[in-house]
Amino acid sequence: MNADIFKHKETRFVLWLPARTSDPPSLVIGTFRFGNPPSVINAQTFVLTETKPGLWEIDASKCNLTNGQVYHYWFEVTDDCPWHKGERLRCTDPFATAVDWRVCADVPDGYDDNDRDPAAVILYDNGRLFACDHGGEQILWGNDLSLQLSDLSVNCATVIYEIPCRWAQSDASRVMDVGTFQDVRALVDQDAPSPNFPGVRLLNKGYALIADLGVNAVELLPPADSWQDREWGYGTSNFLSPDFDLSMPKGFSWAVPNTSFAALVESCHKKKIRVFVDVVCSFGQRDSYMNINDTDLHTPMAQFNPGESEYDVWKRVDDELRSSRTGEVRKDWGGRLFRYIRVRQGIYDPVSGTTADIVPARQFMKVYIERWINDLHVDGVRMDSLETVASWDFIREFKDHARAEWKKRWQNDAGADARFLVAGEELWVPLDLIKPTDPANPDTKRVDALWNEKFKERVRKAVLGVNMGGDNTFENTVRRMIDCRNTGFPDGAAAINYVTSHDVGGYGNERLYDYLEHCGIVLKEERCKLAFVCLLTSVGIPMMLAGEEFADKCDLSTDHPYKQLDTINYDRLQYAFDQRAGKAPIGNSDFRWRARLFDCVKRLVALRTTHPALRVNDTEFIHIDFNEGKRVLAWTRGAKGSSQVVVVANFSDWGQPLGSEYIVNNWPHVQGKTWREVTQDRHVNPSWVGRECIMPWEAKVYVTE
Repeated sequence: MNADIFKHKETRFVLWLPARTSDPPSLVIGTFRFGNPPSVINAQTFVLTETKPGLWEIDASKCNLTNGQVYHYWFEVTDDCPWHKGERLRCTDPFATAVDWRVCADVPDGYDDNDRDPAAVILYDNGRLFACDHGGEQILWGNDLSLQLSDLSVNCATVIYEIPCRWAQSDASRVMDVGTFQDVRALVDQDAPSPNFPGVRLLNKGYALIADLGVNAVELLPPADSWQDREWGYGTSNFLSPDFDLSMPKGFSWAVPNTSFAALVESCHKKKIRVFVDVVCSFGQRDSYMNINDTDLHTPMAQFNPGESEYDVWKRVDDELRSSRTGEVRKDWGGRLFRYIRVRQGIYDPVSGTTADIVPARQFMKVYIERWINDLHVDGVRMDSLETVASWDFIREFKDHARAEWKKRWQNDAGADARFLVAGEELWVPLDLIKPTDPANPDTKRVDALWNEKFKERVRKAVLGVNMGGDNTFENTVRRMIDCRNTGFPDGAAAINYVTSHDVGGYGNERLYDYLEHCGIVLKEERCKLAFVCLLTSVGIPMMLAGEEFADKCDLSTDHPYKQLDTINYDRLQYAFDQRAGKAPIGNSDFRWRARLFDCVKRLVALRTTHPALRVNDTEFIHIDFNEGKRVLAWTRGAKGSSQVVVVANFSDWGQPLGSEYIVNNWPHVQGKTWREVTQDRHVNPSWVGRECIMPWEAKVYVTE
């Protein structure tokens, strides 16, 4: 890792930028003891020394430590939280690479559990400190050391599989549990067990669903450590450590955050699957800087005066508390917003190692992403809630820094740029973020890509046969859905398209199965296939929420306050496979269509990741037929004169019996080639090319062979 603070941490315990130092900060360090409750024993206390402005340290060799021993430690500081009493507190190292929530610090009277920080974990040996797990395990990269940059997909040929951390199991009690890093690995590596879901045969019978599906990227919702128990982790607490809960399956005596996450990454890379991580830069929840230095790292708290409205409060507080778009309140989602405009003069910069005028929160976040790119080998980043981050110039700094670290990791290989992505999520889709601030320099855009929420809205309207509000015709809805450039995106690699995302709360956001159910659609197979054809042949980078490939349904109500916790239930696909194989009764519940949907999506993914026509922006609508109740459109992808993909899609109840003829105008002529239809994986008789019948709500995808 390149940040200067990591060099210091190789041999020293380092605390950066405590706010109150009239009583110097101290290191409190001991060893873990199992018990009820567990504890840290043989604790020693050592006063830190300021070696550079804002940098407090002690050499590990001066702390009476034993070679080969794992230690648990805190930094004791004078509390800087503005509404606290300013007493001495033990806080987690903000740069900790592993934390242990089994042992949290005691607090003085007047404090509560929110101030009980977990111990950081480190290994000491021969004067050096090593990142490790609770049992001393260290990352030992094996196959990943031989990974070639060319093994990873370029952005324009990438299909992302978004994986939540809550899964379900179909039994009498509807078991719901956390899908740990080890369970996710079982989706990629057929030899890896699923410790938390041993009863789910799809995860434990020598089968790897993600590898079989063929996607070439996975996106893990925030894997950084969160205080939230067995949840998604949007309330990030310890930014440089993989999550405690997601690395401690049932039956484990301790968590293995670093090695289990690294094993997942290595399994993905072995299958040529990129790993994207969701990062939260806008706020922290129970992050230790709330007590170590709330003033510099977090925005000031706005206090209401009697009779004062929210608007009045925000009119008189610092600009940094307002959103950059409207001046409205930045939502903190129960945490503390990071402060991206406060400059501290003449202090140690943890990135460069110099003494400089810096914005502390910005430099902290740069160190955060360095750790995940260089030490944990991730290949892409999704920035959560850009509106809440609010600082457009910081967002660009973060993107630039992440890209620079990625390129250094690959020795500035010319192909590195096309295989790394910093995507931003903001549901109102602020396109200015993907436009260069300097038209002559494309690198001046704030993020590489944006989530395209409008694709989701349009595709859901399209599979009902209606146009989206604001689109004056249904044809415009389809055109804007299929080619994101029609809505202002400059390029397909700048848009992340999806049918469903992890935000499944509320009407219109729920899983596609539930959306169709709420809209009164009984026969869902055709509509689901139609949606996936649109997704995987559109201009943009396609992303699917785990479970949508077999039409999983919401296990929680869409009005549930914890909408992001809705689960994946892989048993539903297993049951569909069993019905198809005759191993489960059909009766009145025929779910074989879920298996057919999975097979269809799998074929479309293979096409999307390999066909050159889907890597370029070129799109042409060649056929529009709205006569006699029809809503049939056909489009081509790929440059004329090259191998093209042809899509014929029927967004209506109109359809034909098998064997009928439907002529598609302007079918591209290809000399000496035959055609294959992808969704059904069948050869097309040359005499029927461009003339095949079409069923209600059916989409067909044709390629030359």
